[in-house]
Parts: sequence; C-alpha cells; structure tokens
Amino acid sequence: MNAAIDTWIHAHTDDLVAWRRHIHANPELARHEYATTEFVATRLAAAGLAPKILPGGTGLTCDIGPDGPRIALRADMDALPMQEATGATYSSTVPGVSHACGHDAHTTILLGAGLALASLPELPVGVRLIFQPAEEVMPGGALDVIAAGALDGVSRIFALHCDPRLEAGQVGMRLGPITSAADTVEVVLDSPGGHTSRPHLTTDLIYALGTVVTGLPGMLSRRIDPRTGTVMVWGAVSAGQAPNAIPQTGMMTGTVRTGDHETWELLEPLVEEIVHGLLAPTGVRYHLNYRRGVPPVVNDEVSTRMFEDAIGTVGQDALADTPQSGGGEDFSWYLETVPGAMARLGVWSGEGDQLDIHQPTFDLDERALGVGVKVLAGLVLGPGSGA
Repeated sequence: MNAAIDTWIHAHTDDLVAWRRHIHANPELARHEYATTEFVATRLAAAGLAPKILPGGTGLTCDIGPDGPRIALRADMDALPMQEATGATYSSTVPGVSHACGHDAHTTILLGAGLALASLPELPVGVRLIFQPAEEVMPGGALDVIAAGALDGVSRIFALHCDPRLEAGQVGMRLGPITSAADTVEVVLDSPGGHTSRPHLTTDLIYALGTVVTGLPGMLSRRIDPRTGTVMVWGAVSAGQAPNAIPQTGMMTGTVRTGDHETWELLEPLVEEIVHGLLAPTGVRYHLNYRRGVPPVVNDEVSTRMFEDAIGTVGQDALADTPQSGGGEDFSWYLETVPGAMARLGVWSGEGDQLDIHQPTFDLDERALGVGVKVLAGLVLGPGSGA
C-alpha cells in the first residue's frame, strides 16, 4: 500500500504545491480560518468523505477507514500577525498577516495524506484528520478541539511541524520532550511615587522593578534542576519618564519555559513565592498575573517508534536527530489525553540561509510536502498502526 501512496503523491505533486500556495496567499489569523476551513472541507467532500466543521466555525475533523479505535493526524491552520517579506509570487495578499510558521504546509500535507489514504481500497485502522484552528494563541485551539470531542475513540495522535534547520527529505524525531512548556509572567507595580532626591520618603518602584527583573530568573535557576531546561526571560519592561521622579507605576512581562512536565506543574506557585519574597522588603505594591500556556510535547516510546518506521519509508537517510525546542506547541494538550508524538519536517532547500520560523522572510522547500504526506500515511499503514 505504500507503493500506492507513492503513486498518489507523484500524480498529485502539482496539487500539493497549488494548495499550499493558495493557503499561503490567503492567510487567516487564529479563530478566523473560515476560508481555509472551507477550502479543506470542499476537497474532502469531493473525495466522498464527510468532514465535520468544529462548533466555532473554523477547523474540522474527518474520519476515514473502519470503525473502532482511530489514529488521529493533526495539522494547525492559522497564520501569524506578521507582514510577509519573502517576495514570492504567492506572497500573502492580506496586509500584516502571513504563514511564517509553516501552517500552510501542515494543512496541505494533512489534506494530501487524507486524500491519499481515502484512495486506498481499505485501511488497517481508522483515521481521524484534525484540522485545528488557533495554535498561535495561548493556551491554544487544541483545547477547543478536545472539548468538541475530537479525541473520542482516538487511541493515538501524531503531527508534523516544519523545521528549517533540517533539509527537505529529512524528518527529525526525538523520544521524550520535543518542545517546552511556555507560560507568561506579568508583574504590575504600584507606588506613591516621589522625588529621586528623597527615596526614603516613598517606595522606590524602579529599584523594586530591577530587583524582580534580575532576581526572579536568578532565583528560578537556583530552585529548579538545570537539567529540566527551565529558563525565565523578560520581553518587556516599562516604568517612568523623568530622570528625577520615582514613578508610580511599572510593568514587566516575560516567559518562563521548561522541558519537564513535573516542573511545569510547580512553576506558578514557585514564581508567586519568589516574587513576593523579592518585593516584600521594598514596600512596593504589586499584582502578579501568571498565565499558564501549554505543557511540553512529550513523545511516548511506542508512538516514537511508529514515527521512525514511517520516516524510514522515505529513505534510509531520512531519519534525523532533533534537539528539544524551547518553543511551545499546543499539540501537547492532546497528549494529556492520549499518547502520541510530533516530528520535525525538514523544509530547508540545502542552499542559502536557514531562516527561522516566525520571521517575515520564512519560506520552505515545497519538496517537503510530498515527504510529509508519505510520513503521515506511513503512520497509518505501518506495522504498529494497531498498537
């Protein structure tokens, strides 16, 4: 049956490229993926399938094959609020919005894999395609998909994510955590303010702010095992205008990330304890807003081996190692319910700069589309698909 998948890919390579370029040129932000949803649903329905649009009106699921426990394959559909600067003929036609993370490729690959599998006379196991909205916003559209029952009857779930550090034709795999948990920390400070010549008559908000800016990352590094890959970094700090006035308000926001699920569970109370301890001596009032984002994606052993077998069908040199990423991915929410795994799809052409995702110049080698279809189909057709 893998030969039949190869035949399908060969016959539909131009379609894969055209679909990806259409989606790329017409990006939609999180929870506004109406046209993308319709584009996918129309093609699935034309193949005789019965796609079901999710309750929010964006995203959809589609079952293929026999009843019983199903393998789920997931792709995300949303774009980023970023102006494209690739200069490609199929560049975004929507100002300030672009597919700079490869979700156009993810959607195309899952659509292709679904149609390729549907073209076979029978499948060894049932499949559920999950086209998910709103991956780019925390805590992620995966929670909406799960709440809609998309994992009911699912035994395992798999996903691919574009990786410009790997060449097209390679797929990176890692057992255990492959992404990190990502939470947001916001601290708002409040002080009576005053003159910088008399800090003893007020509470020094800037001093307090600096204490937290340096103290929180430092204390976390002393309270948490460094082998967990935990890191706290501030992204925005603001307070004051005049050099001789202690300001009344200030704010700092940043992210705290970890590759360890148990550590992720402990982070919120630990951050609250440290911030309180740092600010209590200063007398500055504060409000801490800790927003939990997503847990880490942790690939289980059986699912990892299934991915490795599927990647092996691409070629003997296709399987590549991949490090754990510090980025967050809401695919992790699915793994809180069922086992599964995520792999990294090489999209670099092998020439020129390796531009990272979330950059306005990010683009990909479209030869990776067929590779992705073959890998996802291989997960369903492989020897471990019924595990």
